[in-house]
Amino acid sequence: MRRPVAAALVTAILAAPAFAQQQEPFEPEGYRIDNYRAPVPATLVGARVLTTADAEAIWRAKSGAFIDVMPRPPKPKNLPEGTVWRDAPRRNIPGSLWLPDTGYGNLPPAMDDYLRRGLAHASRGDETALLVIYCLADCWMSWNAAKRALAYGYSNVAWYPDGTDGWERAMLPTEEAQPEPRPEQ
Repeated sequence: MRRPVAAALVTAILAAPAFAQQQEPFEPEGYRIDNYRAPVPATLVGARVLTTADAEAIWRAKSGAFIDVMPRPPKPKNLPEGTVWRDAPRRNIPGSLWLPDTGYGNLPPAMDDYLRRGLAHASRGDETALLVIYCLADCWMSWNAAKRALAYGYSNVAWYPDGTDGWERAMLPTEEAQPEPRPEQ
């Protein structure tokens, strides 16, 4: 009787670290390059991680620039000729600068430049200005973009991992957003 119980206990102890890793993703060294809608880490080295209450306080005090990196939905391939395509509207935190598609793990040079110019605009050229970067909950896009802002030399980066999902759950206001013009436009 003792052997089966001991074996089950050992199995449970050995399985616990694997289970814990599944629940709390580790912070990778580089950028996340796939499966962007998945649980995110609780940390981002060099950045402050915000709760919804923290983000709301910054927003109400107007003490930081909010950067939305939510991707734009792609135009469906194989649309019949003459079909009118309209992007789905994006609602974000009021006053945010929307820089779509800048949270991918690999950015082509034009998109990297687009993000750099957008951050410089949002910060008014001050690398110590507070930048609050977000997307949706469980979205690695905001984690990647915040990490990239740190790599560019910004020293006051805040990552809001709950993004507009957390903002809307708290019944805070949103507004319809228009993206900043992109390099290929």
